[in-house]
Amino acid sequence: MSGFAGRVDRWSEETQVRPGFRERVEALMRERWHEPVIVLRLGDTDVGFAVPGRRPDGTVEGKRLVRRFFWNILRGIGTAVFSVFALVNGGAPGRPSQRDIGVSGPENAMVLDLADRLGSVKGPWLVCSPSCLAVVDTGRTFTDPADAPPPRIVWEARKPQAPELSFRKSTLTWPDGSTFRFPLHGRSEQQHLRKFVEFPDVIHWNGR
Repeated sequence: MSGFAGRVDRWSEETQVRPGFRERVEALMRERWHEPVIVLRLGDTDVGFAVPGRRPDGTVEGKRLVRRFFWNILRGIGTAVFSVFALVNGGAPGRPSQRDIGVSGPENAMVLDLADRLGSVKGPWLVCSPSCLAVVDTGRTFTDPADAPPPRIVWEARKPQAPELSFRKSTLTWPDGSTFRFPLHGRSEQQHLRKFVEFPDVIHWNGR
């Protein structure tokens, strides 16, 4: 259990958001857009895909076949070990590596322009203004912000090209019907969002 507890402690440390990161992103995007902004730390963006031509992990079908072959072997072993562990401890066997679907749409969906950029992001933030949307990467947010690299804009869109945003459904929706269901980084981000949004989707850009 000590090893498991250690992994949990490391995960808790590496996923925390220290004060200062949100403020850096807010300052960057306010100066860039000259509009009020809402900045939200996203959760795990390693989501599942439901897009023709893409595997559930987002990789393109027909590519990286050798790597995929060995990955399937390792995943099968991991699933078997997890199932045995679950049965021994009175649980039900499952698929620990299964992702929740977060990206969906038709073949060559417009959402892929954003989704394909998220793979290398370490500290993703969704930034919203009355006419713009962006995803900004600050790097790991458990470090001191003074030692972190400058925030980097990963993806940006402006109206009328920007997708439709729904805070209530936690989705971005493009004209072709493709969607990105964005995960928020825990309860603290939901509480921060309530300072700006009230049901059903009334936005107070300067807070309420």
